[in-house]
Amino acid sequence: MPLVLMCGFPCSGKSQRALELQEHLTQSGRKVYIIGDHVLGVDRNAVYADSRKEKDLRGALRAEVERKLNKEDVVILDSLNYIKGYRYELFCLIKHTQTPHCLIYCLTAPDISSSWNQVRQQGDQYTQEIFDALVLRFEAPDSRNRWDSPLFTMHKDEVLPLEEIYNAIFHRKAPPPNQSTQTQPLSSTNFLHELDKVTQDVVTAVLNAQKTSVPGDLIMVPGASERMELPRILNMSELRRLRQQFISYTKLHPNENISQLANMFVQYLNQSIR
Repeated sequence: MPLVLMCGFPCSGKSQRALELQEHLTQSGRKVYIIGDHVLGVDRNAVYADSRKEKDLRGALRAEVERKLNKEDVVILDSLNYIKGYRYELFCLIKHTQTPHCLIYCLTAPDISSSWNQVRQQGDQYTQEIFDALVLRFEAPDSRNRWDSPLFTMHKDEVLPLEEIYNAIFHRKAPPPNQSTQTQPLSSTNFLHELDKVTQDVVTAVLNAQKTSVPGDLIMVPGASERMELPRILNMSELRRLRQQFISYTKLHPNENISQLANMFVQYLNQSIR
């Protein structure tokens, strides 16, 4: 039933922690699935050197998580999970399935992780270039964010708080679904047209507003009561990528209340670009 996200630098101890948790939960009578890069058999250096391949990998991992989530079993996603927008997507997924989750952050210094990487078998190592790039791109979890909470931050010598994690995923209510995560029958023939039009209108409004705005401003967009928070200036390619991600997710989980599409997209942007 619950989802456990592992998070941390490459070679920071995530897989070892995942195995510890799996053993504890199995002894407690739970069935546990571990999903990760290694399970899919990918070439990590090739994947993380190519943004398109990396995006495909995240999509494959998310799809595998969605297939495994049910009311009985525990799913552990043992991957970097270093992008906060991706963690938010997974949070939306567990809200949709109405199951609890938690995040285990393996906080290990880059030099220690690097040394652990160097003693791995050759085929399992990250190149130093890829390792350094992933460390620079890493977006640390923050327990103040709903999608990063409850958060268990583990240093390399600390003992995994197995009972606390167990209580977090089995004795806590799942987050309730909301407008952006409830699935409804897709009977509106113009839904996809409206989805495309509304999201494009929002992107256009943001780009135009940025011409006279500064970071920190709130931007009003057409059709939305929510305001767009502008933490920094956004370029066209970033907005296009976020728009496509939102469209892909909304196609899988359509909402017939078309009037809410603009608000949903603005909420998604606000969560993804902080």
